Amino acid sequence: MELPNGDNMTTGKVVGRKREADGVMKGVANTNPILDTRTYDVEFPNGEVSEYSANVIAENMYAQCDTEGNQFAMLSSLVDHKKDKHAVEVADGFVQRGINRHRRITTKGWKICVEWRDGSTTWERLADMKEAYPIEVAEYATSRGLTHEPAFAWWVGEVLAKRNRIIAAVKRRYHKRNHKFGIMVPKDWDEAVKFDKQNGNTLWQDAVRKEMANVRIAFKVLDTGEEVPPCFQQIKCHLIFDVKMEDFRRKARLVAGGHTTEAPATLTYASVVSRESVRIALTLAALNDLEVKTADIENAYLTAPVSEQIWTVLGPEFGSDAGKRAIIVRALYGLKSAGASFRNHLADCMRHLGWTPCEADRDLWMKAETRPSDGHMYYAYALLYVDDILLAHHDAMPALMAIDKYFKMKEGSMGDPDFYLGAKLRKMTLANGVEAWAMSASKYVNATVANVTSHLKSRGQEHMMPKRAVTPFKGGYQPELDVSEELNAEDATYFQSQIGILRWICELGRIDIITEISLLASHLALPREGHLEAVYHIYAHLRSRHNARMCFDPTYPNIDMSDFKECDWKTFYGDAKEAIPPGAPVARGKEVDLRLYVDSDHAGEQLTRRSRTGFFIFLNKAPVIWFSKRQPTVETSVFGAEFVAMKNGMETLRGLRYKLRMMGVQLSGPSFAYGDNMSVIHNTQRPESMLRKKSNSICYHAIRESVAMGEMLTGHVSTHHNPADIATKVLSGGRKRDYLCELVIHDLTDH
Repeated sequence: MELPNGDNMTTGKVVGRKREADGVMKGVANTNPILDTRTYDVEFPNGEVSEYSANVIAENMYAQCDTEGNQFAMLSSLVDHKKDKHAVEVADGFVQRGINRHRRITTKGWKICVEWRDGSTTWERLADMKEAYPIEVAEYATSRGLTHEPAFAWWVGEVLAKRNRIIAAVKRRYHKRNHKFGIMVPKDWDEAVKFDKQNGNTLWQDAVRKEMANVRIAFKVLDTGEEVPPCFQQIKCHLIFDVKMEDFRRKARLVAGGHTTEAPATLTYASVVSRESVRIALTLAALNDLEVKTADIENAYLTAPVSEQIWTVLGPEFGSDAGKRAIIVRALYGLKSAGASFRNHLADCMRHLGWTPCEADRDLWMKAETRPSDGHMYYAYALLYVDDILLAHHDAMPALMAIDKYFKMKEGSMGDPDFYLGAKLRKMTLANGVEAWAMSASKYVNATVANVTSHLKSRGQEHMMPKRAVTPFKGGYQPELDVSEELNAEDATYFQSQIGILRWICELGRIDIITEISLLASHLALPREGHLEAVYHIYAHLRSRHNARMCFDPTYPNIDMSDFKECDWKTFYGDAKEAIPPGAPVARGKEVDLRLYVDSDHAGEQLTRRSRTGFFIFLNKAPVIWFSKRQPTVETSVFGAEFVAMKNGMETLRGLRYKLRMMGVQLSGPSFAYGDNMSVIHNTQRPESMLRKKSNSICYHAIRESVAMGEMLTGHVSTHHNPADIATKVLSGGRKRDYLCELVIHDLTDH
């Protein structure tokens, strides 16, 4: 079998049990795999003998076999070919049927020599290899000049043509964009002047002049005849234009053609705060009664020194300096290193001001604080998303003003949050009197629907957008079974861009469409007309229900402990304990509860019969993580699919518990995981239950060990009350869908 050997998987042979120096066999056998400590010697082809535990050997053995014990082999390369007397000769490659002449469909008499990834080499029938690896065999036949042979001629051309169509369609796709919100967007300075003359105003020229006044600091103009220093790379700079959604303000930005320069990866990587960190911070702010303020750094990148050696020739937008050479001295937008330069520059400032980056999210900064009015000890948080700052603090404005001393904020941007990352952010008062932060994608949705409507109108296809859509998909639609015509290159690019927009809408809180978006996203490489029509149907649904908002409710949930069982697991998992990160800060502020709702749709995809995993994780009553994805393998039972889903949820929950501890948040105890499959709950609540399906053993023991270490408890929830159903199934319109949606988002039916 193949076993991990260094950085690779290498075929090895188990030669026997490992023995101690006195000859006694090492380790003790146990029917419980966790407690099996036996080790074995494994010999590799190069003569090396290494020691492996019984569990590692068993895990790799099961991973490389199917349920019937048949071992899989992975192709490395095709190295040779041969044919015997049964192979059809070139002269006999056609058959005559009446007046028609057809190629003979045959692979008889041919074999291919295959080198597998485990290092072994075998001769396999061409018929088998054609079915398993059609593209690889077709490319091999072409490279060896075999395409005229009857065994290859009838199918190789068709396979390669289909491959080339897919690749070419992807490469040729270009997103034409000359309008935004119905406003013509220029491509350069000359077009900006032209559009202003047509519109009878100077909006685009004013935007350019404002940008040039800010960006001049990034250039050191060389005197006439002055030489550029050696080793500097030349690049081009150009203007890009945009229309801001908030007020249709014209925006111009001078950017560098950074794609033409060479820069090491260490200079170019720049991260941003994760969306789940934003949701967590908003929930904690409401829980600990903190202020939330936002600000936007003005000309952010230009505040940082450049880390590359580059120069350019100035364009017409530079007025009297046009045509001169200049060295770029600041982190100009478009440079590969600009994002990293600014991020590092801002990070130095945050450290200087006493902030510390969270080890679980380096763009979330924290500082231990005490509220003077009541002595409440907590952590203040500053979330950095490029140049956008969100601050949670008992007195947030002075903290923002301290940053403003080093990085000038845009005029009017400091204060209560309005829009953040494209979503409307505001406080709402719940029925129980609790004040919580809520995020709404309503304006983003309306703007997107307007763009799509304009796009359809320009093509005379207004009828493609339904007037009324109760659900995201029309009844019974299944994207994987769609056999409509493939989209052309332009429409395929448009489809891809709309899927990206819809995924962002989902990130902004519209998780009622999460399954439909996930299903369509799996067809990005080769979309069809029916898939694009499904996108229009989703927009019609969003248009009528755009007012939904997600509330980050800090209220503690009512948890019925009778749904959970705490047992003695020592016999099975020893003294298993949850791993507490050693570098975690001392917890401050109020404690929180974590709940996981998980579900799977067994064999729900009709084409491959793969199942779908879906789950929601709540911090108190605030949804902070959601997930919907097709499982990577086919599960033969509902039990197996549910266990895979539970394991995925458990691993995400484990990561969240780590993040919260590194943020200095106190957890109230184990997380509570709810599922609607009684078999899975039974097997994870009772130590004495035994698994009879080896194929599910990894998920089975991973979840049970999590329960044993006190990290998580599992309990049953009725499928009628499990919000995770939204993330696994395309639900028809009705009370159940509305009820489940209202468990995670508010005002869904508010028009």
